[in-house]
Amino acid sequence: MSRLVVISNRLADPRKTAAGGLAVALGEALHATGGLWFGWSGNVVEGGTPGEGELHTQQAGNVTLATIDLCQEDHDSYYLGYSNGVLWPVFHYRLDLADFDAGYINGYRRVNQLFARKLMPLLQPGDILWIHDYHLIPLAAELRAMGCTHRIGFFLHIPLPPPLILAAIPQHEWLVRSLFAYDLVGFQSEADVAHFAHYVGTEAGAQALDPHHFRAFHRTVRAQAFPIGIDVDEFKALTHAEEAMDMYHRMREEYARRRLLLGIDRLDYSKGLPHRLQAFRQLLARYPENHRSATLIQIASPSRETVDAYADIRHALENLCGVINGDYGELDWMPVRYIHRTVARKRVPGLCRAAAVGLVTPLRDGMNLVAKEYIAAQDPADPGVLVLSRFAGAAEQLKDALLVNPYDTHGTAETIQQALQMPLEERQRRHQLLLENIRTYDVHWWRRSFLQALAETSPD
Repeated sequence: MSRLVVISNRLADPRKTAAGGLAVALGEALHATGGLWFGWSGNVVEGGTPGEGELHTQQAGNVTLATIDLCQEDHDSYYLGYSNGVLWPVFHYRLDLADFDAGYINGYRRVNQLFARKLMPLLQPGDILWIHDYHLIPLAAELRAMGCTHRIGFFLHIPLPPPLILAAIPQHEWLVRSLFAYDLVGFQSEADVAHFAHYVGTEAGAQALDPHHFRAFHRTVRAQAFPIGIDVDEFKALTHAEEAMDMYHRMREEYARRRLLLGIDRLDYSKGLPHRLQAFRQLLARYPENHRSATLIQIASPSRETVDAYADIRHALENLCGVINGDYGELDWMPVRYIHRTVARKRVPGLCRAAAVGLVTPLRDGMNLVAKEYIAAQDPADPGVLVLSRFAGAAEQLKDALLVNPYDTHGTAETIQQALQMPLEERQRRHQLLLENIRTYDVHWWRRSFLQALAETSPD
């Protein structure tokens, strides 16, 4: 059996199950054959040389963990600049927030070349390479230039925008051409595959051999949707663990006379948090029966707080929460509880289980695994209702959730009211169908499906 080599910007020790579903799934695959997990160490070296970085290795059972340090200049241009200042906002349809500094792309290419240079000596004949996410799009092209002939797959964890938005990126042609160095390119949704097909057909003159195979630049690439899932059994086990059950009972006791609505998100402009709060405000304004009854707990964990756009959204959220609580709050009832901290993962399942409505309403998201975690945490006898943005990748799979347009705050408010009033029988039926879906297409299915498809490819 071929050895698996996983390359990602950051990595996790597969021995630590607390790292979450993705690390667990990749760790299982790596352990099965022995493997290598390669990425950035997270260390930034002051005064280091651009394009250089020290390689560190350690063993985790039969898995080798290999990490590289970055100098400050490379970190600022590759990670902060091009990856998160250009690709992240553009791929989430926010051209207005992109910083198209001409120097960033040089750092992005330089670090990808560094990764390729450090990785090549570690490869063995027959290895299968699996590269992850937008930080490392050109890595396969750099490896091919050094003579690498291995099967190489790529998975994009964020959305791929339509061609006209993608074309706003300076040197977008080079970026997408880099994808043809892969044998398999995986996306979160069928919509992403359609955007890829449209772009390579119109901008690169690619020949569509069939719905999933495209030929251009003397190479054929397979592009396909592999929607990522969660480890349902792992999350259910967490739900019944001591810390989660303690959180569940505390919430049920504290809010015995209330209906809880829950949002758990990273503080990011893609998550639609101001729109969600505006929808909740509309709910209180249009449906006064929710006064002193409905409480929204919004957890927004800190993210990239040095970036102006993230500071702006934090201030907007804090102001909205203050306005809503000021307009509708009572001495014994605050409509919104806003928490700008990370909540321990072990407590999250208990919060999800206590919530009558789970609000997952991003403006754009690659998948959004919180939606699937909310489903897994529910009591089948008395489940809550998932309100899900149609612009989350998960919406393609979770059609039995209540789907909303997050930009339409009035419509979202109506849907939240529908969720709060939904009869038990309908809640049970919807939950059963949603649970069956996330069980069938869990993180283990995702990993197996991708690697099987990659093994079936015939490298050019």
